[in-house]
Amino acid sequence: MAEWAVRYRSASIALACRAFSISETCYRYQPKLSDENELIADWLVALTMAKRT
Repeated sequence: MAEWAVRYRSASIALACRAFSISETCYRYQPKLSDENELIADWLVALTMAKRT
């Protein structure tokens, strides 16, 4: 929601973060995904498709 406020309502990052009670660090966070995480996610999806019950 804070990203939306900054992008479409021209709010400053500081104002948007205060309005939505998040830190600026949280606002700027970008996860770094590894290949191992992608492999694990693929396995989890395959398991859930195979074992629907």
